[in-house]
Amino acid sequence: MDRRTTIKWMLAAATATHGIHEDVRARATGSGAAGKPRGHGYGTDPKLLKTYEPGELWPLTFTSQQRRTAKVLCDLIIPADASSPSASEVGVVDFLDEWISAPYEPQRRDRTMVLDGLEWLDREAVARHGLGKSFVALSQAHQTAICDDICLVEKAQPDFVEAAKFFSLYRDLTASGFYTTPQGRKELGYVGNVALPRFEGPPPEVLRKVGLA
Repeated sequence: MDRRTTIKWMLAAATATHGIHEDVRARATGSGAAGKPRGHGYGTDPKLLKTYEPGELWPLTFTSQQRRTAKVLCDLIIPADASSPSASEVGVVDFLDEWISAPYEPQRRDRTMVLDGLEWLDREAVARHGLGKSFVALSQAHQTAICDDICLVEKAQPDFVEAAKFFSLYRDLTASGFYTTPQGRKELGYVGNVALPRFEGPPPEVLRKVGLA
């Protein structure tokens, strides 16, 4: 299953869950077919066998500047190496843009945090290195220094806690986007649902580590 298929299944599940919640709410408040209209909802379910292009399901959010910042930050989190491409090379920026543009409440909350976080990176770049120095314009060493200050919420200075929450969310979304691509699954060594000639069970060293051998 590729990344596009994965996100389509995720979005379909979110749509189904929302429908269940709406039905329960309607029964409780009498706002179903016999009561007041429940509103327009989100439209029809996506066609799970169709390949959707970015922006086809709903309008995307990132401006060109935000996309540049998103690309740099993605590649700081998952850079290219000898065994795999960088996050942006496999379409993670498109994944992020689709995710924060979705018309569901969790994604709306994520959109606010992501957009505010990208704006914070530019403000912090100016604060540390002067006017005209956006985050994208900084050297990789200076970009990394900013990220080092917000990479862990529990260790962040008080002024950086909200930025650290943004970075935590962004890192999780970047990893989700990357490791649901064919390249990311290959990096993990994930082979999927394939037949095995035999199953030897967990390696002895793993059983010893968890106290079962």
